[in-house]
Amino acid sequence: MKCSLAILGLGLLTSCQYINDSGYSPAQPFRDYWYNGKAEISRYSLQQVQYGAHNPGEAVLIFVTEDFLTDKQVKLESEDNDGDATSVLKLNSIRRFVTGIYDYSLYTSVFTPVNTGDFRHSLKITMSAQDWCGQTYTQLNRRGKGYEVMRRSYFEKNVEEDYGINDAWLEDEIWTRLRFAPESLPIGDTEAVPAAYAARLTDQPLEPQPAIGSMTAYKGTIFKGKALNVYSLLYPEYNRELRIVFEKAFPHEIAGWEETYTSRGKVLTTRAVRSSLIRSDYWKHNAPADTTLRQQLGVQGF
Repeated sequence: MKCSLAILGLGLLTSCQYINDSGYSPAQPFRDYWYNGKAEISRYSLQQVQYGAHNPGEAVLIFVTEDFLTDKQVKLESEDNDGDATSVLKLNSIRRFVTGIYDYSLYTSVFTPVNTGDFRHSLKITMSAQDWCGQTYTQLNRRGKGYEVMRRSYFEKNVEEDYGINDAWLEDEIWTRLRFAPESLPIGDTEAVPAAYAARLTDQPLEPQPAIGSMTAYKGTIFKGKALNVYSLLYPEYNRELRIVFEKAFPHEIAGWEETYTSRGKVLTTRAVRSSLIRSDYWKHNAPADTTLRQQLGVQGF
């Protein structure tokens, strides 16, 4: 598929965001919400489990569409590029929290094609983790019917790893897929690759593992929103479960999440509760005066 470039407020946007050579076109509500030149930015109050305790912090989820080269697996930026491209829903997920005197920063990027007919799973995942001890970096690239995994770390256990894994759901892509096709998420017994940040925090292997997916209505009072559902992904062998609470109706805004696992012998639950949401062409707001938008979002530690 060749994409013709146009300037539509978001920078370089292309016609492949609307229709490709096979005739695929996203539904009108998706186009109205995601192709209007703005990103969706949500801020969450975070209590992150680490070192057998709950640690205060915050999380920010940034969702935006962009055109993505399927061969190089990078953002399409130049008009003379001959590579094939497809529209992706991108998530930049940022978690920052304090453990005693020092802090953690976990940054994940997910690139999920909107056209799930031609692209069954996400094309690329990257994750970097920083704390006062050192840094780690993980990247997964879709190749054929599986993924190439690259891991680099300050820590001896994962200092330099390159390997391939078979086809499976990626936990990291659950977040993007539920924003436009929650009905496509795995239900019942499946195989899933744990989130790259979770592999860093819990030592869960970054490879396909038995998992159980489920979808239920949310009946609690902690998370706020209209007609909320809960998508759960449970890894029985590791006693770890992720629960994402989101609105049943499109655009399926994420009200928050919980994640239960064992940390230093204790079974504890991470929780993130949404405190604010804005829609903004944030890449245009990089002057000192634009800090008012940060205040509106309520971001504290960035």
